[in-house]
Amino acid sequence: MTKRFGFTLAEVLITLGIIGVVAAMTMPTLMNSTQGAQYKAAYKKALSAISQAVTLNVALEEYSFADTVAGDADTDYTVAKIITSRMNVVKTAEDGFGYAMQGEANTKVATPASNNYTYFFNDGVVFSYNKTNAFACTQDAPDAANNKICTGVIDVNGAKGPNKIVVCNDGNQNATDCEVKTPTDIYPVLFYDQTVLPNSDAARAVLYSK
Repeated sequence: MTKRFGFTLAEVLITLGIIGVVAAMTMPTLMNSTQGAQYKAAYKKALSAISQAVTLNVALEEYSFADTVAGDADTDYTVAKIITSRMNVVKTAEDGFGYAMQGEANTKVATPASNNYTYFFNDGVVFSYNKTNAFACTQDAPDAANNKICTGVIDVNGAKGPNKIVVCNDGNQNATDCEVKTPTDIYPVLFYDQTVLPNSDAARAVLYSK
């Protein structure tokens, strides 16, 4: 008579229990890593899209961020006109949605701001900037005293959480040899002339990391 070997019920249950414990320990790290990679990819794509928009506008309309005036009118040379005419904007918001960022005090969480123009793109990305200062953005003014770099933020997934501004591993936006272990969804940016760049060491670390 042939003997058949197999696992007992107790052995199967113990094995499944071990697998469950290992999965519970590793899944959060894996999910955070995957989500961070998605945030990073969306951030790089958004920077590129805004840069291409202003470059296209220069080619077609012959004006860049440096030539803009204050306001949001579609008939004037405004930052708003560049964004709305050259990008796929599905919704705009004023005095109801935005991001207040004032130094390190707001590095962890973005708070609503009533003085922002905010644009929602068809891929879920949001671009928000201070409406009172975003005009004549240039580093090439004939008089260096008139140089003005404009600032804003990119939120790669809109109102959806976590709504946290990217920070270095030490918890601040700026740090020597900044590394970002876990990218989040909000990135400070600066813009002038035909240029859009990161506006913190943390944002730069995410953009230039492999």
